[in-house]
Formats: sequence, C-alpha cells, structure tokens
Amino acid sequence: KKDIPAVNFIIHEIHCRRNIEICPYCSDSIPKSEMKNHIESEHVQVTCKCRMKMESSLLKDHEASSCPLRPVLCQFCDIQLAFNKLQEHELYCGSRTEPCGRCGRNVLIRELKEHPRVCG
Repeated sequence: KKDIPAVNFIIHEIHCRRNIEICPYCSDSIPKSEMKNHIESEHVQVTCKCRMKMESSLLKDHEASSCPLRPVLCQFCDIQLAFNKLQEHELYCGSRTEPCGRCGRNVLIRELKEHPRVCG
C-alpha cells in the first residue's frame, strides 16, 4: 500500500508475502506475528455498560461521546449524572428560583444569566 522503487519491488513483494497480512476487519497491513494480538485488541466484540456491542477499539470514543450512560454535569447544580437523565434533571433543576441580589425578585435559575440585562 505504499510506493516502492521499481528496482526493489520484487524483493519487497517477497518480504511482504512472507511477513505481512492484511487484516480482514480494517484492511491494515499487520505483521503476521502480531495479527492474533491485533484482532484481539482491536476487533474483539465488547459490550458497553449501556449494553451496546462494538469493537473494543471503538469503546473509548463511545464512552466519551455517544454512550447514553456517560457521566455529565448539570449546568445549574454541577451534580454528575448519566447523559440520558440530564434533560429531565435540568428541566426540574433550572425551574428552581433564587432571589436576585439587585432587585429582590425570585428568578428561575435557568434565567439567572440573562436576568441582569432586564433587572430593573
């Protein structure tokens, strides 16, 4: 899969046929001696805590960005909870009120950032 000088091509091809395999899953060139380890570490099926099955090499990214059970912080109270619970929690949490230090009105927590613009 790389450019080889024509002079070296036959020797290179012989070397590759003896020592290199193409992974049937990802099509990468892998030394034959490492193929078993490559498949076990990169392509074995694992199950995430959300019960989704995927290749082990994809698990870390899944857990960090798309797993519905990944931990996230509430923007209002900084409590850590699962992503799939966040929207319901923030609807409730942002609906609490706190008194404004300037005007004394009770203001929804989700509106506290915008309130100073309209605070009279």
